[in-house]
Amino acid sequence: MLHRYFIELSFVGTKYSGWQLQHNGISVQQTLNEKLSLKLGRKVEVTGAGRTDAGVHAEFFVVHFDTNVEIEQDFIAEMNNFLPNDIVFHCIRKVKPDAHARFSAISRTYQYRISTKKNPFLYEFSHYYYGKLDLEKMNIAAKILLSVSDFTSFSKLHGNNKTNICKLTKSEWKKQGDMLIFTITADRFLRNMVRAIVGTLLDVGKGKISIEQFKNIIDGKNRSLASSSVIAKGLFLTGIEYDSEIYEE
Repeated sequence: MLHRYFIELSFVGTKYSGWQLQHNGISVQQTLNEKLSLKLGRKVEVTGAGRTDAGVHAEFFVVHFDTNVEIEQDFIAEMNNFLPNDIVFHCIRKVKPDAHARFSAISRTYQYRISTKKNPFLYEFSHYYYGKLDLEKMNIAAKILLSVSDFTSFSKLHGNNKTNICKLTKSEWKKQGDMLIFTITADRFLRNMVRAIVGTLLDVGKGKISIEQFKNIIDGKNRSLASSSVIAKGLFLTGIEYDSEIYEE
């Protein structure tokens, strides 16, 4: 009898070519497939909650896999001794057979972190920007996104999305010490969407784009109208929400 499990984990994306299996680099998915297969003594293929790009980090990520072996909680400690140092498992939970790490997710939350003061310990985990930014205007623009449904202007060109419709429930900037943190929550995200939004909001903060121009960028439904995407290392997947009914225990 096959059992389906969710694993909650974190990973540092610096050394990986993204989540998804790649022909030209090592991915997080490939690493987990190999380690779990070795541990369980049979082929294991995990399915992830999303497809993070190269260099993007995940403080909270979920995968599911099927096995005919009953997994115990000490499996987590054993796997953490087996995994590379930039990946850690937090817990494993048995779920219903039709539960899906990606398609059962109700919402996802990302943060983009900007360091306003040079800090070598944050180099791999933030985007360093030392210029002046109008945080108030950036938040005015960020709030506009809550009433937007079509995010074509912030979608990767030729991304082959079936739809560019997303429903945002949170979009805000906060200053925490020397850090500026943008938090965004939605039912789904398009490829490169968050980094394109952040790049455009930064140009609002720099005074390069007015609030009216920001609205026109959205209405134009054209990626070339928005600003360049910010670098990947400042982006973190921080939360994924599921209905509690998917869990067996």
